[in-house]
Formats: sequence, C-alpha cells, structure tokens
Amino acid sequence: MRYHFKIRKEGKGFWAQCIELVGCVTEADSMGELQKNMQEALNLYIEEPEDSKELLPLPDDSIRLTKNIVEVALDPQVAFAFMVRHNRLKQGLTQHQAAKKMGFDKIYSYQRLEKAKGCNPSLKIISKIAKVFPEFSVDYVVNLRC
Repeated sequence: MRYHFKIRKEGKGFWAQCIELVGCVTEADSMGELQKNMQEALNLYIEEPEDSKELLPLPDDSIRLTKNIVEVALDPQVAFAFMVRHNRLKQGLTQHQAAKKMGFDKIYSYQRLEKAKGCNPSLKIISKIAKVFPEFSVDYVVNLRC
C-alpha cells in the first residue's frame, strides 16, 4: 500500500503532507530525514485506535508522481491490520460479528488481526479473511506491482 505525499521546501528545511489523509504531515531538515519521517507519520496515522469507527481512505491510484509528489509505502504489518479493519467497517460489521463470521471462538483471535504489532496470520487465517472480505488483497497490502 502506497500513499502519496506532496513535498514542499520551506527555508532550509522540508515538510510533506499526505494527499489522501488530511492531517498526516511531517517535516525535516533534509530529504533523507523527510523520507523516514513520512513513513513514520504514515504508519502512526494509519494505526488508529482499536475502537475507531472511522473509515480512512485508501490510496488514490490516480495521483501521478512528480518531482514534488512521491509515494510512501505503508509498513506491511500496519497495512494488513488496516485493510482487515477497513473491510470490516466497509461491511458495517462489529469485531464480534467479524469474528463469528470467520469461525473464531473468541473475539481476541479476531482483534489480533486488527493490531499491527503481534499479528502474524497463517495461510488458514488469511483464507478465512478472504472468504469474509472478498475485496481483501494480500498483493495490495504488501505493495506488489504487476
């Protein structure tokens, strides 16, 4: 998953704002530092609170890269958890309902899928996710490009 940042020079430093995510901004003294800060800001912004019901936008693939517009990849673990949550919210399901649809005995097993840290799903779990959320794409999550 790759979001887009618009980079601006200001004085001796730089700042960048994510085009798709209002309020996701960062700054730095150098371009190298800015690149690291953009990824960190993006990951922190996407790792919203567990109880959030806000459906954040997905990256806009129609945005064209330029000298001042760059792509920033979301950490795959953050992207995976975000896409599970995004698909659940898009279907209007609670975590309890999603857990039940996936056949989990305990809601905790499902909740771990929506947490970036500590989530390492097996192929069996990924298969369950794909059945409940047909739009979920592992390729999209891990930034594979054809």
